[in-house]
Amino acid sequence: MQEILRTLLERRSLNEADARRAFSLILSGQANESQVGAMLALIASRGPALEEVVGGALEMRAHAQALPIAADDPVRATLIDTCGTGGAPKTFNVSTGAALVAASARARDGRRAYVAKHGGRSRSGRGSAEVLAALGVNIDAAPATQARCLRECGVCFSFAVNHHPAMRFAAGPRKSLGFPTIFNLMGPLSNPAGARRQLIGVYDERYVALIAQALARLGAERAMVVHGLDGMDEITTTNQTMAAIVDARGSIETLRLDAISLGIDRASLADLEAPTLELAVGRLRDVLGGARGAARDITMLNAAAALFVAGVADALEPALGLAEDAIDSGRAAETLRSLARLSHEPA
Repeated sequence: MQEILRTLLERRSLNEADARRAFSLILSGQANESQVGAMLALIASRGPALEEVVGGALEMRAHAQALPIAADDPVRATLIDTCGTGGAPKTFNVSTGAALVAASARARDGRRAYVAKHGGRSRSGRGSAEVLAALGVNIDAAPATQARCLRECGVCFSFAVNHHPAMRFAAGPRKSLGFPTIFNLMGPLSNPAGARRQLIGVYDERYVALIAQALARLGAERAMVVHGLDGMDEITTTNQTMAAIVDARGSIETLRLDAISLGIDRASLADLEAPTLELAVGRLRDVLGGARGAARDITMLNAAAALFVAGVADALEPALGLAEDAIDSGRAAETLRSLARLSHEPA
């Protein structure tokens, strides 16, 4: 690790092999907390390099506890994740609502998405884990139970702390540093179900291209990386959104999205804020129950992006219609009820 730190002190980035070696030392407990903190701070001081993110993500995947889903399982064809980096303004949990709505949508030809929602707790106390637990979901369900939830109700929750136990070796330094580190970027790239289609929101516009390039290097089939110009790590409805779309060939298209062009009214951050867990849960319940307004609009928009990424719809416009139907038909609310029930049953 001393050689790694010396390289970083000289303001040089790590190549992929050295990054894998560094994160292997961290995730196997062979680096002490001072070394971990120093490495994370040095990388953060100049911003992570592509090779560092890719190497770190590969090492996180190697140490993860995976879901038991066979390579030829039919769910893999449209398996997606809606995990973001965190570190953005604290609204209600949009990506969790989008996951539930996307899992409930059906195309005319019967196509559907399967969503392995990867996530964790938040410093704010209103992350996907806290919200889903408050909604009755067993966030500590075993991998086999998660796989059953995925097959039977189209969605599961993969609690990051359970699937990445080796992260405990970095927990202390990350908490003491108090700012986002490269782990925030690597986490969404380490889905334990092996999802190769992803909608990833990032907290800083500098990382839209970086994460898109990392996804291309890691073999994504289709992905969309987004950052709202209001600071949200979602496709926002309060401003424009920077986006990068990755396809199976590894090509990347960058664009700006505006919800207004899709017929969605401009919102304000105040319309989406959730200062307490109770309010965050209430907003999500209201959306799934069919209540109209800004929370519904942003949930449908991000669910539509997830459906596009999954290949269930060919563009955002038709995907919005599928998301709207998933809510208004009552399927999205039923999906949550099914997830809550199945997550407590043994596989």
